[in-house]
Amino acid sequence: MTSTQNLMPDTVLLVDDLSVHIASDAGVVQAVENLSLAIQRGQTFALVGESGSGKSMTALALLRLLPDAGWIESGMVHLGERPINSLPEHEMRRVRGGQIGIIFQEPSTSLNPVMTIGQQLMEVLRAHTPLRGRALTDRAVAWLDRVGIPDAARRLNDYPFQFSGGQKQRIMIAIALAAEPRLLVADEPTTALDVTVQAQILDLLADIQREMGLAILLITHDLAIVRQVADYVALMRAGKVLVTQEVDAFFASPGHEYAHELLAAVPGLEKRGRPLSGVAVARDGLLQYPSVAAQTDVSTPVLQVSNLSVAYRRKDGLFSGAPRGIEVVKDVSFTLHKGETLALLGESGCGKTTVAKTLLRLLDRDARIGGSALLDGQNLLAARGAQLKRLRRSIQIVFQDPYASLDPRMQVGEILDEGLAALKPEQPRADRQKTVRRLLDRVGLPSDTSTRYPHEFSGGQRQRIAIARALALEPSVLVCDEPTSALDVSVQAQLLDLLRELQAEFGMAYLFITHNFGVVEYLADRIAIMHEGRIVEAGDAVSMLKAPQHPQTQRLLAAVPRI
Repeated sequence: MTSTQNLMPDTVLLVDDLSVHIASDAGVVQAVENLSLAIQRGQTFALVGESGSGKSMTALALLRLLPDAGWIESGMVHLGERPINSLPEHEMRRVRGGQIGIIFQEPSTSLNPVMTIGQQLMEVLRAHTPLRGRALTDRAVAWLDRVGIPDAARRLNDYPFQFSGGQKQRIMIAIALAAEPRLLVADEPTTALDVTVQAQILDLLADIQREMGLAILLITHDLAIVRQVADYVALMRAGKVLVTQEVDAFFASPGHEYAHELLAAVPGLEKRGRPLSGVAVARDGLLQYPSVAAQTDVSTPVLQVSNLSVAYRRKDGLFSGAPRGIEVVKDVSFTLHKGETLALLGESGCGKTTVAKTLLRLLDRDARIGGSALLDGQNLLAARGAQLKRLRRSIQIVFQDPYASLDPRMQVGEILDEGLAALKPEQPRADRQKTVRRLLDRVGLPSDTSTRYPHEFSGGQRQRIAIARALALEPSVLVCDEPTSALDVSVQAQLLDLLRELQAEFGMAYLFITHNFGVVEYLADRIAIMHEGRIVEAGDAVSMLKAPQHPQTQRLLAAVPRI
């Protein structure tokens, strides 16, 4: 493809036989191997692959932003007819931002927290355009308005922390495109966003692409987004491009077996009741595949939440305005039965994570809480002292980011033992150590895991550690707060299979908080939709997915990208 497209006048980016090496303690690693691709004006080219495949390293090589230990070993990068990987650094600085813009995965870490967004936007315009004075400010306001920031002129002087996640991503788009570059590199631009905000960001990029004739290199592991927006797709693994196809051909007839495996691992309604990963688990010397489903016991609820309300206090400890405070959860009621999965869905800020934190008694000092929550028949919200300690054994949580929730200074064995020692002090240390070894084996981790630290594991392995920690106390309810959102599709498939298998084995009830509708379609028995602090619709998962009644449910489903 490269040799023919090299002659086309609309070629914006041409990468020819690019190889990138990284020096490590284990020697030199080939991060990217003989990569070739071409992107035309107005075209979106998706570079797809799992963590460690070389996608982001390719983007950094194009921009000459490789880490100190990395270098381009061979190959050429052309922006139009201009070779850029041999440019001196002072000329490359004019290319970055001026000719090539980039949007990173996490805008919170990409935006300078001590500069206003206006200063950051005008910094790019000042470096790459002749605009100065009032014209500079007017262009910055125009870009903020273009990406959908309300009251753009006033908000020019606000700081990043004053914006939501979706707004920060819009600001990153404005900064990346302010100098009207020819190429935009979008590195996982929607990973942390809920489905409606994700849809808005993708629509915004498509509109600007049409206006500017922008070429986009989209780096992602989300195949549904690729299906929706890309023209071409290249699948990477271990630094190599395995196949490059037009997007329709890729999804109709993938040109590589690895592509078939990834597509088979994407969760969805049609795959309910069968394994996604095909990964067998050792049991008593035999290999068994994850069981089909847990048996739900509807006779007695394990968790019964009634009229739950949560109002946050101000930092000074006083309520704002009305005596009730700032209500974020309003009159929420639901039940959970043994072996059942209830998916709690809604846009960012709707209150779903606040519900989870309230049930785990993590907001006692920060909020006024009303209503009741009966856990195994006991009032969880009113419990104190020894009773609360006993109840905490029965409800555990797996957080979205296992790296942030695992103490980096403790070995994994110590992390798992800590909870057991705190909530089961009667158990001898030797018995606790046996429990730790059994749990690590149960979630499929290596035998030496207990003596290693969290940073020594991959994201998927760290999430398994978090699951093992939660299982240590044999809970009847497991709260899963976005447990797979940061994981690759095949690792996500393995985690979902593991969760299904554990539920079937232990009969746990899952309160599953997520914005990934594929996971919901695959895993949930029932769904509750939250909007502005209230549950606006709830019911059987399949019925709600096929025939949603509430406008908010319909809106969420309409925003979901589909393969």
